[in-house]
Amino acid sequence: MGISSTPPKVIVSGGGLGGLSVANALQQVGMDVSVYERAAELKEMGAGIVLAANAMKALDKLGIGEQVRRRGSSVKKAEIRTWDGKLLVDLPVHIQARRYGTYSYLIHRADLQSILYQNLKPGTVFLGRKLVRKEQDASKIRAIFENKEVVEGDLLIGADGVHSQLRKSLFGSTPLRYSAFTAFRGISHFEDERFPIETGGGFEAWGPGKRFGYSHLGKGKIFWFAAINTPLGTLKATENKKTTALEHFKGWWGPIEAVIESTEETNILTHEIFDRKPIKSWSQGRATLLGDAAHPMLPNLGQGGAQALEDALVLSRCLVNHPEDIQQALRMYEKIRIPRTTQVVRGSRAMGRLMQLENPISIQLRNLLLRTMPSSLQMKRLEWLIGYEV
Repeated sequence: MGISSTPPKVIVSGGGLGGLSVANALQQVGMDVSVYERAAELKEMGAGIVLAANAMKALDKLGIGEQVRRRGSSVKKAEIRTWDGKLLVDLPVHIQARRYGTYSYLIHRADLQSILYQNLKPGTVFLGRKLVRKEQDASKIRAIFENKEVVEGDLLIGADGVHSQLRKSLFGSTPLRYSAFTAFRGISHFEDERFPIETGGGFEAWGPGKRFGYSHLGKGKIFWFAAINTPLGTLKATENKKTTALEHFKGWWGPIEAVIESTEETNILTHEIFDRKPIKSWSQGRATLLGDAAHPMLPNLGQGGAQALEDALVLSRCLVNHPEDIQQALRMYEKIRIPRTTQVVRGSRAMGRLMQLENPISIQLRNLLLRTMPSSLQMKRLEWLIGYEV
């Protein structure tokens, strides 16, 4: 499907996963798109990103799913255990893969960003361009950057993350909501015979007020994360992240201490985790939002990247269907996407409360429920999320 008349000129603010995804989707349907990234180099921070079946199907529609499969690692084992190793859930990953047509995959964020970037036409991405404001009238919108450059187009998409400048410009400052936990993320070369590399995937271990996840990342690497309940501002600035993580997970099951110990200090990141309360509109005139700029969510359902990919495909289709009426295209985009992303934001926050329980009785009840839940119910519980296809 493409555009028959003169395609709209689209300006994208932000060269992260959301911005590069929507640029790919728009170029695929023949649109004129340019991406403006504030950083001087295209460098994705972070560690591993999980791509569930809905994300993989979106990547397939962009024509890059197979590249992601080659560079990432399929999730063919996914367990949830107690902090001391008792099995709570062995997720039916093979049944899910048959039902949805693909396994989930884990890949380094930088590798995914590289694939998305390399799939774009040369000259699409401009670096060192920090958006400071926008101006618009009935016929055009202009993006004004810190270096005084002015770019005019038909549509401005804010894909500039959780601290989006365009969102602030459109809707003012809306408060971030702290999740009540701080995350540690690490990458290491590490082997454990209980989780062989050819199996892929890994496990999560849940303890009182904290949890630890371990998974193959591809290229012989392990990605691990920890989520620790803590007041805002208490762990983010810790100087020795490795020692702090080891103190919190001393005596925990399996390879947990060993994989932390194997990780270089420089390969461990700490982040306080936030989302925002969902808003009812993302657009104003010829400007709209996408990905974390529109709907920042907690990582507990592993859907941040997936929802940005879904946004990108839906927005490109709406623009194809209404090439002469940008505002009608944006109304359709919001009508399709806002109910779903709102549900995911709320679901991610609810899942975080379940995962990070501290009360011993509540933990016992949760664990009993998980142990006794049949695989068919596990599948049904996730159908709305990962069975979705744009």
